[in-house]
Amino acid sequence: MFHRKPIEERIAERQAKLPPLKEGKHFEHGPAKFLFIAMLSAVALMHFVGLAVVMHFYS
Repeated sequence: MFHRKPIEERIAERQAKLPPLKEGKHFEHGPAKFLFIAMLSAVALMHFVGLAVVMHFYS
């Protein structure tokens, strides 16, 4: 469309320019990493708060 390359070709060219990834040292999608850490932290915090509430009312 409008004399542009297809999206697949543009993505392939952009990925070809990237340096090779180091084994175990990358998380390919930055926002996914942020969401994963945020959700993990939120779940841990909710468990601690829930435990504190239960210990307060049942002790």
